[in-house]
Amino acid sequence: MRSTRSLQAPRTRRPAPLPILLRPIPRRHPRLTTQKARCSVAESAPAVLVLEDGSRYIGRAYGARGSTLGEAVFSTGMTGYQETLTDPSYAGQIVLMTAPHIGNTGVNDEDKESSRIWVAGFVVREPSRIVSNFRAQRSLDDELVASGVVGISGIDTRAVTRHIRSAGAMRAGIFSGADFVLSDGDQLDRVRAGAEMAGRNLSAEVSTPEAYLIPASTERIGSVAVLDLGVKLSTLHYLAARGFDVHVLPERFTAAEVLELKPDALFYSNGPGDPAASGAAVQLLQEILRAGLPYFGICFGNQLLGRALGFDTYKLPFGHRGINQPVLDKGTGKVEITAQNHGFAVDVPLDGVMDSPAGFGRVEVSHFSLNDNVVEGLNCLDLPAFSVQYHPEAAAGPHDANYLFDRFREIVLSTSVHAKESK
Repeated sequence: MRSTRSLQAPRTRRPAPLPILLRPIPRRHPRLTTQKARCSVAESAPAVLVLEDGSRYIGRAYGARGSTLGEAVFSTGMTGYQETLTDPSYAGQIVLMTAPHIGNTGVNDEDKESSRIWVAGFVVREPSRIVSNFRAQRSLDDELVASGVVGISGIDTRAVTRHIRSAGAMRAGIFSGADFVLSDGDQLDRVRAGAEMAGRNLSAEVSTPEAYLIPASTERIGSVAVLDLGVKLSTLHYLAARGFDVHVLPERFTAAEVLELKPDALFYSNGPGDPAASGAAVQLLQEILRAGLPYFGICFGNQLLGRALGFDTYKLPFGHRGINQPVLDKGTGKVEITAQNHGFAVDVPLDGVMDSPAGFGRVEVSHFSLNDNVVEGLNCLDLPAFSVQYHPEAAAGPHDANYLFDRFREIVLSTSVHAKESK
């Protein structure tokens, strides 16, 4: 006879309590209510993105209402929109996000890379209507409104990206609210009357107004003078974590003012604008190199090192922006996935060793992009100076290049030892 035991429902047992490590993590910030977390994008008024070549993309108003002008660029990162918005390197630019969903994790006060949003405008395909993250304090839509940032949603950002890749970066404008009803011709005239990125010295606009000090967060090894050309907070924290007292200086500082601080090294940050328009920063760097101080530059600081060494810079067709840019380290043969945000590059041959046209000895390209062979790093063979075009602080982005801060630390320590032995 067939047993009926197997046909019986299993006995229910009270589940055992979760181990401590598996229990839900307490929320660090007050939870947004569903009503507060919901964005109002579905009920938004119409808006239009107008490109310099006459292309028009109709969508919905997102963020503040009104109009804004800037250079249309695209970022390929699927995450890190808050870091992108608060990166001073994006000043003067209307940023298109190629990832289709933006705003899911809201906004918090801990992931900012500066004190404010710097983008001129923001373009997304589908903004999240509900914020869902335990760290969220506000919705992205509310943050854009509070910051006065005009945006647009509901357009195919990847189609716009393909157009920019083909036609090149160009001036653009977003029009919503009362400015949406302007004629097509009036809107296009406003876009074409906007400032071009070439020739603009935007670093002076985003730099700190006054110098300030961030003490070393580990055992102190010395001090570094950071010329703030649009520096991100993560970069300063990485330097402090390497044992540096970090003197953050305005872009207007001269070499005499820098040397008066008696720093052990000089650091040039990332920043927006055309490096050819930053002649004072180039002159300062040349004087520091002649003084023999170690130098490390990232992003804009790489371009300025190139110009200080006597090389030219040029504008890229559509730039590198995102957290997934592959770069080859020529010294090790390793590929690094990097975070980048630049529209200009240094014009230097990739192969071989060359002499600096400005008389600073031998120079070589240390890194280059695997997408288009753009120079991504410079190394001075006769000076304690090097730079990279990407962002090793990885905010947001991969951590493949964090070792560069350690390399800078080792160069400073080595140079300091040699300086003491020569006395």
